[in-house]
Amino acid sequence: MADAHLGQVPQSVAWAFHSFLDTVPQPGDELVVNGDLFDFWFEYGSAVPRRHLGTVMKLAALVQRGIPVTFLGGNHDRWGGDFLRLDMGIGYHPGAAELVLAGRRALVVHGDGLTEQHWSGALLHWLLRQPVTIALFRLLHPAIGFWIADRLSGTLADNTKDKAVLDRAETEQAAYARALLERRPELSLVVMAHTHRARLEQVDGGRTYLNPGAFLDGGKYAVITRDSVELKNYKI
Repeated sequence: MADAHLGQVPQSVAWAFHSFLDTVPQPGDELVVNGDLFDFWFEYGSAVPRRHLGTVMKLAALVQRGIPVTFLGGNHDRWGGDFLRLDMGIGYHPGAAELVLAGRRALVVHGDGLTEQHWSGALLHWLLRQPVTIALFRLLHPAIGFWIADRLSGTLADNTKDKAVLDRAETEQAAYARALLERRPELSLVVMAHTHRARLEQVDGGRTYLNPGAFLDGGKYAVITRDSVELKNYKI
């Protein structure tokens, strides 16, 4: 699953996600969160965003039940670290990762910065990845840093609701995934998110491009097994 954007959506989305965690992943499964679970996440040495602690504890409870959780950072939450990895036992990756999912070799990446529709978007995503940007933000007091992020997050959300832009982004992202699968025949699956558009596309030889869609949009997620890849919707 991906793109729940908890913190900038109604509380009902968080409640639905918590219910999803309680009922859908079962022993033998693995949960992969492909970015933007939170609308903002940043780890200071001794502080994390309080509003998301309940959700993180739900993820840690899955790990304690023997269900691995892999979390790939998106453009809103790629600044995780030791709190998620060491304290919570979550397999956290700030960017792309190659995983084996149900026996399939997969490249999983949130997708920001790869097919942006405007140069300013590409520049922003590049800046947010830079170690110096992260280091400078960490110098701010957490209360100030979280306040700035909350203000910016709402502004950025308002600027990404253009349907035509999202349509172009979805098309470009699918083309990117197809090219990646053609260039890397050892991959059988490419999983991306970011566009908030669910998409499942078969390529030669049963290889697959998957975007599970945005969980904030009616509980969209996907299930990968050895035999199939399916798009689903979670309903309480």
